[in-house]
Amino acid sequence: MGLFDRFGWGGTRGEKKERPKNNAATKWADRVERRVQNYDRQEAIQALSDLATSDAAIVLLKRFTFHIDPSITDQEEKDAAFRGILRAGMDAIGPVRAFAGKAESLAWPMKIMKELLPEDEYVAELLRWLSRWDTEYAKFVEPKVQILAELEEHGQAKIRAEVERFLEDVNEPARFHAASALLAQSDPEAAAALARLLGDEESVRVRSKIAEGLAARGWTVPEGERTAVRKVLPAGWAVDANGKVTKR
Repeated sequence: MGLFDRFGWGGTRGEKKERPKNNAATKWADRVERRVQNYDRQEAIQALSDLATSDAAIVLLKRFTFHIDPSITDQEEKDAAFRGILRAGMDAIGPVRAFAGKAESLAWPMKIMKELLPEDEYVAELLRWLSRWDTEYAKFVEPKVQILAELEEHGQAKIRAEVERFLEDVNEPARFHAASALLAQSDPEAAAALARLLGDEESVRVRSKIAEGLAARGWTVPEGERTAVRKVLPAGWAVDANGKVTKR
């Protein structure tokens, strides 16, 4: 598998995708590696940044797959790679999207997309990435948790429908950030799902997050969920006769 196949240019079986015609970036590919001397790697990052092409973005994205010491040099190189990818503009979208599909961390791909896309398109991209995940056990779930955490910073109607299922995730951090993302939306319809989770949730921090969020927003706990919710509310919280979560 070649460099361009790895990051999504090679196509799938039965599908012939056109490879990038300008392969000027390939000569720098072997110099964006951990084993390379810092000076040579930094020279490659600068040269790729000057190309400002999708090919160059593919190679620059490799810099986010490893860490070097000292940490200040690591950060400087990653910042330079980030700026270089942005220079490719919208031509970087495809490479970043393909990279995100296999990355162990989405911190840098999200940061790049946030710079390149308007907010509504950025949120749509995050939801597209989130759609690849289910709620079952997985050994490594950091990208899913990162997406859910990022969605806490955005308020759009389409978020609730896509995030609500993660309230049933087997992973506690995923449930916590799913609840946080739903509470960040101005959508009282989320109260029912949040109340159901609150009634069944074992995690103290998830219960506390939901109780505080429902109280702050004045959302109503559905009548059928109130008994279960009252039993598990953190100390100092109550559900009043109108279904509002209140602080005693």
